[in-house]
Amino acid sequence: MKTEVILTSNIVGLGAESDQVKVASGYARNYLFPQRLAIPLSNANKRRLEVLRQRRADREAHEFNTMTEMSKGLGKLVCLVKVKAGDDGKMFGAVTAGMIADELKHQFDVTLDKKKIHLEHPIKTLGDHEVELHLHAEVKGTLKVRVESTTPTAPVVEATPPEAKGDGRTEKRGRRPERTEAAGSGEHKPPAAKGETGAKPERAPRAPRTEKTPKTEKAAKAEKAG
Repeated sequence: MKTEVILTSNIVGLGAESDQVKVASGYARNYLFPQRLAIPLSNANKRRLEVLRQRRADREAHEFNTMTEMSKGLGKLVCLVKVKAGDDGKMFGAVTAGMIADELKHQFDVTLDKKKIHLEHPIKTLGDHEVELHLHAEVKGTLKVRVESTTPTAPVVEATPPEAKGDGRTEKRGRRPERTEAAGSGEHKPPAAKGETGAKPERAPRAPRTEKTPKTEKAAKAEKAG
């Protein structure tokens, strides 16, 4: 059995202040009336509609102004969400609207219903993402979400290009023919001074000794006879 009531508060999925709605009699009797969320529809209660409508207008104006200011503030923030990822940067899992709402509360003390964070699909890649916010029926905004990995990345070591090694060998081989030409020309390079290269100076060649001519027997006899 249905009964018609006048809502005195905003009830999600049912209506707002001053709305006349039909609900189950048990729901009205056991919940709405005891919680003062609605009143029975009657001629006496209809007089309260103007008051309820004014209160509703004031509430909606306040929500609009609050959400407009929040949209401006959130547009300047960068919400950091850290996740686990592999060495290749592939995430283990995804970032959801609930995770973003939790980080907003933790990092900036901003309370935002996760239903106002509009994600077509959960975020599954690292980096910066622009997330759309549906703060109010007439107010939308964006939030920058930065997803980083908690896994430290190994430093990249750049290998020496093989071309560089090849050039070095070519230069060494190119010096050898110069020494060969110098040796073949017969030119003698003067020894380096002591202390410059550490090489010992070459000694001058000694003069050959003069061999004594052996005396003949006649000369020896003549010498004795004299």
